[in-house]
Amino acid sequence: MVHFLGVICVLILFFISLIHVYWAFGGTLWVNAVIPTKTANEKAMNPPKLLTFVVAMVISGFAVIYAEKIQFFTLSSMPTWLKEYGLYVVASIFLIRAIGDFKYVGFFKKVKATEFAINDTKYFSPLCLFLGVVGLLIVFLR
Repeated sequence: MVHFLGVICVLILFFISLIHVYWAFGGTLWVNAVIPTKTANEKAMNPPKLLTFVVAMVISGFAVIYAEKIQFFTLSSMPTWLKEYGLYVVASIFLIRAIGDFKYVGFFKKVKATEFAINDTKYFSPLCLFLGVVGLLIVFLR
């Protein structure tokens, strides 16, 4: 069961990475629903395309860490420390992102009435919680 959930995590992360690549190359689908906003019309940030591409690569890296840990494939070139501790770090990042007490993101965020905040509560934070919990399950049950 943990292997199956790990494969689901890998697929989700690669899909999210592909969406970020799409945005980095100028795509606009869904972009307004996923950028944190201070008010209904005021973005909290306007990430440059290069940063969006970097985020895509980082998320792809997270997917590779999950995939390697569930032995979906083996990378002999991956550093030992990353194989041993990488999923702890990635799962912790997702859990902190979901549960953390931040201004725009997480279950305990301060700004709650914008389109992004509603989407974050319904989709993004639960997804981060899922990725974090499954990551820890993979680490502890393998």
